[in-house]
Amino acid sequence: MINSPIEEIKNRLDIVEVVGSYLKLTKTGANYRALCPFHSEKKPSFFVSPSRQLWRCFGCGLGGDIFAFIKQIEGVEFGDALRLLANRAGVELKQQDPQLKTERKRLYEICELATCFFERQLEASRVGQEVKKYLLDRKINEESIKRWRLGYAPNSWRGLSDFLVAKGYRREEVERAGLAIKSPKAGTYYDRFRGRIIFPVFDLNSQAVGFGGRIFEPTRKQDQGEAIPEEIAVAKEIEEQNIAKYINSPATLLYDKSRILYGLDKAKVAIRKKEVCLLVEGYTDVIMVFQAGYENVVATSGTALTPYHLRILKRYTENLMAAFDMDTAGNSATKRGTDLAQAAGFNIKVVVMPQEMDPADIVSRDPKEWERLVEAAKSILEFYFETTFSRFDPMTIEGKKQIAKILLPVIKMIPNKIEQTYWLEELTKRLKVREEDLELEMKKTKVETITETKEEVVPPIVQKSRKQLLEERLLALVMHAPENLSLLDDKEVSCFSSPCYQIFTHFKEAQAVKANSINFPPELNDLANYLFLLAEAEDFNSLDVKEELQASLKEFKILLAKNRLDELSKQLKTAEAEDNKEKIEALFREFNLCSQSLSNLEKD
Repeated sequence: MINSPIEEIKNRLDIVEVVGSYLKLTKTGANYRALCPFHSEKKPSFFVSPSRQLWRCFGCGLGGDIFAFIKQIEGVEFGDALRLLANRAGVELKQQDPQLKTERKRLYEICELATCFFERQLEASRVGQEVKKYLLDRKINEESIKRWRLGYAPNSWRGLSDFLVAKGYRREEVERAGLAIKSPKAGTYYDRFRGRIIFPVFDLNSQAVGFGGRIFEPTRKQDQGEAIPEEIAVAKEIEEQNIAKYINSPATLLYDKSRILYGLDKAKVAIRKKEVCLLVEGYTDVIMVFQAGYENVVATSGTALTPYHLRILKRYTENLMAAFDMDTAGNSATKRGTDLAQAAGFNIKVVVMPQEMDPADIVSRDPKEWERLVEAAKSILEFYFETTFSRFDPMTIEGKKQIAKILLPVIKMIPNKIEQTYWLEELTKRLKVREEDLELEMKKTKVETITETKEEVVPPIVQKSRKQLLEERLLALVMHAPENLSLLDDKEVSCFSSPCYQIFTHFKEAQAVKANSINFPPELNDLANYLFLLAEAEDFNSLDVKEELQASLKEFKILLAKNRLDELSKQLKTAEAEDNKEKIEALFREFNLCSQSLSNLEKD
């Protein structure tokens, strides 16, 4: 009988589906595997078990159930993970549950209410109707307006803030959600977004976490309503805030532009299906390209690609198609992000667009033209070669130097050596210089590598001793094939660490009575699940388990003998220092016996 929301959620949701909405899973036997999203790796060590409804990374050591995965991948506490999965499973949670009333939850509520407020203003207000007409004239259709939940922020001091306060939220909370600003002069709060078209920014679970606001010119000179003295004091700084064409939410507990990709919540399925992600620069670009049928499109939120963005994208694809201005001079933040992606092993293509046009302009003018440009996308190296050679004369010494200065760092970042050699040879041919000279110059070139951001907490790789690894392998082997239990005798098992010894004891007892299931004590469940998953991940079905067990057992005995010899050597030094002849003699006898035993083991 299901008697808790946690059990009901687990009953309704499948871990493969949940994890698969974040990572590209590959079936391997009865399980699934992927590159771990929590640490950098080239060989997949992240496993998901449908039968056990558990996941585990054998590289960094993290693992658990769907709640543990959501906590880790979303960076949230248990209460927020519970709420996210409850929404997904359609399970109603009791609102009075104090565990759920976190600050994050209140900020989510504020952002959702603000989104509804902006949507209502777009539909119901006079100026909102003008904004809607403007959007429709830009060929953003009704369906897209609703899908992306576009809205309008009225040109008033506290329209949104007063609405949220009336709903029971404090002005300080509205500020912490990034929707209000506190004036240092007057000490009062006013709305951050005023007289702007609003683009809500959503996280991977389609929850509003931030906002982008585009100025709507017809409202700039309109009366802002009756001003009160404290607002007059901040009028100048408010106007300064509103001059920019676009403004975005500041960093909050929910929103960090270096970690958010606009549209990814709607694009992630299409990215996996098409095995490529289209990268554009603006909110409108995403909406128009998506509307044109290219649903695998995302944009950064007012920043270049960051290492964290790349880690998120790598969950879904290793193929990127950039449709924005590419500055080959190497000074732009855009190129820096592209360079980081190249260094991270992404395959990158560039959609070469007409000058001074962005994807939204092209789709608006002719969707077929956009289709042709996407089909004609060039590899990043082809693009760099073409644009660089078009800017400099390769027949002059100065031209050769400039071309090499731009292209050698790009070539050096190619992780695949075969591809790197190809492009180096291509540069050699086109510059008509010796390849050795270019190789020498390339060695001098410094390239930027991906580093984790300071805010990002990356779990340390679990460092286990050889003894621990062998204990776990022996247990996994007998748990996979219990008929080999007798090969492990009490002498070796008694040397196991306490948790592994207890696991073995419980498992052996269950086998003796032929129990269908084993009830491990709660403190051993995590280790037991790890060992069962280890047995499945290692694919012991393809091995001679008995032979593998004997080989691992022999290695374990050798390790025990070597450890004992080291211990005896230390004891002998102490006994000699104390001039304890009786103890020295006894230790020498044991040392010789242990040495002989080790010699026999190594001969077999």
